[in-house]
Amino acid sequence: MELEILLSLIFFAFCAGAIDAAVGGGGLIQIPALMGAMPQLAPATVFGTNKLSAIFGTASAAWGYIRKVKLRWKLMAVIAICAFVSSFIGAACVSLIPKEVLKPFVLFMLIVIAIYTFLKKQFGQVHVQQELSSKMLILAAMGSLLIGFYDGIFGPGTGSFFIFFFIRYLQVDFLHASALSKIANFMTNFAALSFFIPTGHVLFTVGMCMAVANILGALIGVRAALKYGSGFIRILFLILVSVLIIRLSYQMIMGIN
Repeated sequence: MELEILLSLIFFAFCAGAIDAAVGGGGLIQIPALMGAMPQLAPATVFGTNKLSAIFGTASAAWGYIRKVKLRWKLMAVIAICAFVSSFIGAACVSLIPKEVLKPFVLFMLIVIAIYTFLKKQFGQVHVQQELSSKMLILAAMGSLLIGFYDGIFGPGTGSFFIFFFIRYLQVDFLHASALSKIANFMTNFAALSFFIPTGHVLFTVGMCMAVANILGALIGVRAALKYGSGFIRILFLILVSVLIIRLSYQMIMGIN
């Protein structure tokens, strides 16, 4: 591989890590970068290499949040386990559900989320410290199972769905929701790699170079999120969801898989 191509991938990985640490969506940057730099790669290899890079950045971001944001270990454990199991199942079922069926549904959900978040100015601005009840754990499990399965079988917007769900149903703010989403995303990435590595769909040299940059970007993203708080994350969240809507709409209009 030419040095210029590798350096460009490292740059995009750094940017992806920074954005992903705050609101998710790193795949929106890394996957097109990999496809553009190495168009000869099979899609599975692109996704596998992206996951290898992303899991290090996600782990770094999750650790940064855990150190600074007070989270409940039982809640984190439920989210992590359910996200891993369902993502693994989703990856196993990836050939059963056509993406053409999923894309309109995902696009509709993203539009609803964007409108709801924009109109509800206080949405995700207040963190409600609730008692950790059975109902709360069941809700966390259900959401993590559904979104984790979606990440395993398709993927775009997973971080946004996690953040929205945690705010809407667990009544946390954007900062806590971002922290919880990083834990969930780490587990979904881990589950995906459990498929991609044994089947040989990971470029380890490229993926590890990108991983270093992804970690550095994630550290900056977490620091910015902690410094500027939920209001800052809300703005980034709306921007990211808007980009997802535009990207999916373009793919559907142009017939891109």
